[in-house]
Amino acid sequence: MRSSLLLASLLASPFLLGAGPGVERPIPAGSYLPFYPARAPLGKAQPEAPRKAVAVGAFRLDVRPVTNREYLAFVKANPEWRRSEIGRVFADGSYLKHWRADLSLRSRAEGDKPVTRVSWFAAAAYCRARGKELPTTDQWEYALDDGGHRAERMKDEILAWYSRPNDKVLEAVGRKPANGYGIQDLHALIWEWTLDFNSEMSGSEARSDGTKDENLFCGAGSLNARDPSDYAKFMRYQFRGSLHADYTTGNLGFRCAREETK
Repeated sequence: MRSSLLLASLLASPFLLGAGPGVERPIPAGSYLPFYPARAPLGKAQPEAPRKAVAVGAFRLDVRPVTNREYLAFVKANPEWRRSEIGRVFADGSYLKHWRADLSLRSRAEGDKPVTRVSWFAAAAYCRARGKELPTTDQWEYALDDGGHRAERMKDEILAWYSRPNDKVLEAVGRKPANGYGIQDLHALIWEWTLDFNSEMSGSEARSDGTKDENLFCGAGSLNARDPSDYAKFMRYQFRGSLHADYTTGNLGFRCAREETK
């Protein structure tokens, strides 16, 4: 019963925290080539055709991923999302296990590092509490694409990140240069949850039960796979395909976005 009420509150209108929203930047409207072409309906063959550019409306995106310090403020204000209180329907057993306790980080330095080991449910709740949402897949991809700037260099950086084991000790956010939109840490730091209500870019096989989990994706370490031989494309596909909304891992965090108001 308690879990059902919590889910209902998550989907309801957001309540705002006392703290202001994270620093964000406007992303202008435009288009990008999607990572994969849209899938054909179940049971129908996907015709070979050039991928079409996807239009993305103007929106605002957090400059950096959410940090441990920011997420700590959230769980202080919302006890139902604390490590000892969260229902297991909303997060697996590794939720925030890198923290010392419910309301305590292991060190002051941890505060500036990206929060990880948070589920999609928890990330979505945080963004809603700030009057935002998780970025959609299209928004996240479009921001990463950065109008094609530094495409080859970014590809090399991402492949280098893939080639080494996951970092056991993460860097603080904001250490790397911003892209052309003023956004930092979209790749080579952590993977990030995204929210996509319509996409089926990364679904399970034909035996899928069609649950909502097929519409929950993560990003980071990614770039538009215009080259079908791009190794990063297949790594990202595999990682997305393994996720469920309650999963938490040591290299999976998030940032928030919101539609640009006129």
